[in-house]
Amino acid sequence: MTGTDVQKEAEDSGPSGYAAARLRLLTEETRSGPPRRAALADLTDEWLTGLFAAGAEGLRGASLVAVGGYGRGELSPRSDLDLLLLHDGGDTKAVAALADRLWYPVWDLGLDLDHSVRTPAEARKTAGEDLKVQLGLLDARHIAGDLGLTASLRTAVLADWRNQAPKRLPELQELCAERAERQGELQYLLEPDLKEARGGLRDATALRAVAASWLADAPREGLADARRRLLDVRDALHLATGRATDRLALQEQDQVAAELGLLDADTLLRQVYEAARLVSYASDVTWREVGRVLRSRAVRPRLRAMLGGGKPAGERSPLAEGVVEQDGEVVLARAARPERDPVLPLRAAAAAAQAGLPLSLHAVRRLAATVRPLPTPWPAEAREQLVTLLGSGRPTIEVWEALEAEGLITRLLPDWERVRCRPQRNAVHLWTVDRHLIETAVRASEFTRRVSRPDLLLVAALLHDIGKGWPGDHSVAGEIIAKDVAARIGFDRHDVTVVATLVRHHLLLIDTATRRDLEDPATVRSVAEAVGSQGTLELLHALTEADALATGPAAWSSWRGSLVADLVKRVSAVLAGDAPDEPEEAAPTAEQERLALESAATGSPVLSLRAQTEPPAGQEPSGDPEPLGVELLIAVPDQPGVLPAVAGVLAMHRLTVRTAELRSLYLPDGVDGSVLLLDWRVAAEYGSLPQAARLRSDLVRALDGSLDIAGRLAERDAAYPRRRGVVAPAARVSVHPAASRLATVIEVRSQDAPGLLFRIGRALEDASVRMRSAHVSTLGANAVDAFYVTGPEGAPLPGDEAASVARKLEETLRG
Repeated sequence: MTGTDVQKEAEDSGPSGYAAARLRLLTEETRSGPPRRAALADLTDEWLTGLFAAGAEGLRGASLVAVGGYGRGELSPRSDLDLLLLHDGGDTKAVAALADRLWYPVWDLGLDLDHSVRTPAEARKTAGEDLKVQLGLLDARHIAGDLGLTASLRTAVLADWRNQAPKRLPELQELCAERAERQGELQYLLEPDLKEARGGLRDATALRAVAASWLADAPREGLADARRRLLDVRDALHLATGRATDRLALQEQDQVAAELGLLDADTLLRQVYEAARLVSYASDVTWREVGRVLRSRAVRPRLRAMLGGGKPAGERSPLAEGVVEQDGEVVLARAARPERDPVLPLRAAAAAAQAGLPLSLHAVRRLAATVRPLPTPWPAEAREQLVTLLGSGRPTIEVWEALEAEGLITRLLPDWERVRCRPQRNAVHLWTVDRHLIETAVRASEFTRRVSRPDLLLVAALLHDIGKGWPGDHSVAGEIIAKDVAARIGFDRHDVTVVATLVRHHLLLIDTATRRDLEDPATVRSVAEAVGSQGTLELLHALTEADALATGPAAWSSWRGSLVADLVKRVSAVLAGDAPDEPEEAAPTAEQERLALESAATGSPVLSLRAQTEPPAGQEPSGDPEPLGVELLIAVPDQPGVLPAVAGVLAMHRLTVRTAELRSLYLPDGVDGSVLLLDWRVAAEYGSLPQAARLRSDLVRALDGSLDIAGRLAERDAAYPRRRGVVAPAARVSVHPAASRLATVIEVRSQDAPGLLFRIGRALEDASVRMRSAHVSTLGANAVDAFYVTGPEGAPLPGDEAASVARKLEETLRG
């Protein structure tokens, strides 16, 4: 029977004919999805039109209007009918009789009905008082009666909505937020409410309302398909249960999947999650745009600037090379060329996360459309930017979601596709696999002060469950994947092995601590053999806690934490023989010796800048990971204040220190004095590097005291404060008395920031200690620095004095 035949049957046969035609339509296997919903709406229209015609004979100035989901023509099998009987206020008795002729047949068939009888003025007044009524009227559609009456109401309601948008849209946003708080996020729930949860059908409808306001618009690409997919699942849920429900319960998921022709319940959930994620992302972007528009309308830009309310609209603040902040978002600089700069997506993402700002939709889409693939292995900067992004804490999540929404994550990390939106059918887990991995990185960022290699911790956190997309033991599969990914993003062989070991054994500590006898030496020895070194144990301990905290509240407790800590202590004792030997002093290169001799002869600093090259694409780096930027060699006659002077000059010129070595260099026989040699790798925050002559001139002035570095840096920060979007873990300063026989080793672990090394150097100078050598490294946004210091006589510091220096330095960095 054709659709026309079904409608004719309903029209000819009255309520019973409509019920039979409706049942026939819902059981047709040839029609589903949008065609079936549209046909059901058309069928219902025909039936109601017949009821209206029979009951409204002789009545003028009345019409029947579908609103809400029915108005959109989105009737699911068990949807209620949202109807408005509109009238001009003339013959109210006839209108009341007509209402009875309409509503009772609907109730008699057991259909849910949401109904009202109003004049246009009453409808507008109610809409002005009740946002939900107004949202329903935005989808008003004429069914029967006076078409002009319906059309005039639609025109008036849309005009009201657009005029009142500055007031009503914040109310709508608050309504969406309250609903999300109650119902949770659809893309992570094992038993989601398809309509009410965040990212569900209610949010999709809210986006239509925002678009109707003409104030802002949602990203349209894929949104209609996501909405259709959620409606299809709801249709199948209604048919499978025979109830008007929107909650996709566990016991019904297999049946719903079969109804949709899907492989299994996991495939069903993954499709639901993908649709919900798209709606959620579109909502985030849209509400951000609404806020921007409303702020710009609230106060004129010039007046806002005069009143000291911030930067004028449109002003751009540089954040990184090719990346700027504008109107509260991170956008690409006008000079940025994504097609020539494959690191730009990661650089922009890291800058956004560090600043606590969202990535502009237009920026992400431009990057997705134009950026070329990264070479293999990745350049060092790409790896560093990934680490910085992962270590940025909670802001990482929003930025990661923006990259993922445009497909950039799977282009950077193809293995991510297997875990994307993958459900975890375990009551302990709060998240899908991919979100759990990001949550673990966020948690791990809180522990970066506990480990000497925060970069390896963060990457292992990102990859520890990557094997869940493959059959078999996910730890075993994950080890293979992690080894490949770590090599591809540019870690050396040693670091690749460490990351792979962390992934393979990320459950080892918690499983052993809670299920084995820790008093048995064999248990502890087996863990020590699996871990292999103190450094890996330190990382595994932090990863274990981050993984558990990111799983959910049931996965970690003070009891579990104490058991793991006890196991780590016992394993550490077994591995105690792995402590490193005293580092040997490297012989100076010919270039270093030339600079040192020139500095000794002139009594002033000399320096050279040399571009740092990286191995060709496809060639594995050897030795330590290649540093970034350019090599800066400085030779300075040994004197107090060298470290803060050099670090301060570099900070003034907006140069980021990636690695740094400072040591005393003994000159050849016959040459008086001693020279400090600084071998650093630096990179410009943005823009080009300064000339070497300018750096030397400022360094000379800094050393003779004629350049007030602290004052210059303070003035710059006051005039153009650096945005701090990330609440980083507090700096941690520790003393390692056994690390050297010749000096006291003071280690600093802190968030990298402009002028950090200057502040450290000045604090050590104020403590009247001599610096024998320094070893500085920047791993993503984390600085891990070691300073070998002595007293004025050249001997290691006494224990209490070393502790005092460390304590004061920590107070300085936290102040």
